[in-house]
Amino acid sequence: MKSLKILVLLTLMFASKVIAQTTENAIIGKWESDKKDVKLEFFKSGNEYQARLLWGNQIVESDGVTSKKDSKNPDKTLRTRNIIGIINVTGLKWDDDEYSGGKIYNPPSGDTYKCKVWIKDGKLNLRGYMGVSLFGQTATFHPYNQ
Repeated sequence: MKSLKILVLLTLMFASKVIAQTTENAIIGKWESDKKDVKLEFFKSGNEYQARLLWGNQIVESDGVTSKKDSKNPDKTLRTRNIIGIINVTGLKWDDDEYSGGKIYNPPSGDTYKCKVWIKDGKLNLRGYMGVSLFGQTATFHPYNQ
């Protein structure tokens, strides 16, 4: 009987590992950076995943609520738009264990970088880089429920 309990326990542990693996739509939802300085909402649009900026400490005025303008955008026609709500991550495609092939726009600098995303241990990791992924930075996010 004791060996049966151990077998059941091991089976449940293995099954939970399999279930915990990232699924294609795991990225969808609201995420807050571990530093609590950015909130994003990922969604699927056609065959790609995108994200919109919900809030960020560098994209709001000193009141913490009012959106700054996209004044450093390379496209002069977009420089008067509010940053909050813009889609700043585009082109991500699911590739078995990560989302790759994307671009991320950084409104405070006006720069756009390549990016990829993966989920590990329930946290979303977003890596922005120039050229190759080795030369970049990763921000970690946790699910955000408001």
